[in-house]
Amino acid sequence: MFQTIELTKENRIATLTLNRPSVMNAMDDVMMKELADAFEELKSDQAIQVLLIKGAGRTFSAGGDIKKMIDPESPMDMGEVMQHITRLAKTLYLLPQITIAVIHGSAAGLGFSLALGCDILVAEEDSKLAMNFIGIGLVPDGGGHFFLKERIGTTNAKKMIWGGEVLDAKTAKAAGLVDELVPSGQAELAASQVATSLLSTPIAAMIASKRILHESKREELEHVLQLESESQIAMRNTADHLEGIRAFVEKRQPVFSGH
Repeated sequence: MFQTIELTKENRIATLTLNRPSVMNAMDDVMMKELADAFEELKSDQAIQVLLIKGAGRTFSAGGDIKKMIDPESPMDMGEVMQHITRLAKTLYLLPQITIAVIHGSAAGLGFSLALGCDILVAEEDSKLAMNFIGIGLVPDGGGHFFLKERIGTTNAKKMIWGGEVLDAKTAKAAGLVDELVPSGQAELAASQVATSLLSTPIAAMIASKRILHESKREELEHVLQLESESQIAMRNTADHLEGIRAFVEKRQPVFSGH
């Protein structure tokens, strides 16, 4: 059914796996659409109460597929891509399940936005997290502005977005961006244990409270996603973005001009 992700369901728990391990689960336009489609499928599945999101191979997700952005053979249509990203972020936030991000390796860019859109973040101690859009002259998307502000407030969100630093998982937990730290190689097991324990609680009441809290923020998220989409399309046409992705591909430091 899906080319770039896997979705399995068992005992009230669904597991969604980002499955492009050869490119560190970088998200191309196909994966973005498939994620949105999978979340929409789960939105109407009342039998599922917990969703685990993880990455195949060495890492959770390196973020958007930068090489695909500049591929002259099949360039990504930014307008279409932003529609997919808007749909996946909004649907993820409003899912009628408790969502758990299972982080190993790294969660960067759109991958970090995806993780932050989840209710619970479980991360391995040696994993890295980065809202690093600024490094290629872009703004966070996938609701990154909204999800960061929800967790750490506007002032700290700006610092993180503007700085673009790579955080180790311990620093991220201290900042309130990670909920549970586990030893290397243990994230999947720990997240499964969290999921199983949730099923032995009055989880229907938890999901109802999630709905109340998240529905009250729906309009704000929709507005942020619209602004992110407009800004990202504009930033894609800047000299700084072109320099940023060229420097990334050429493995050198970018030289930005502010335009």
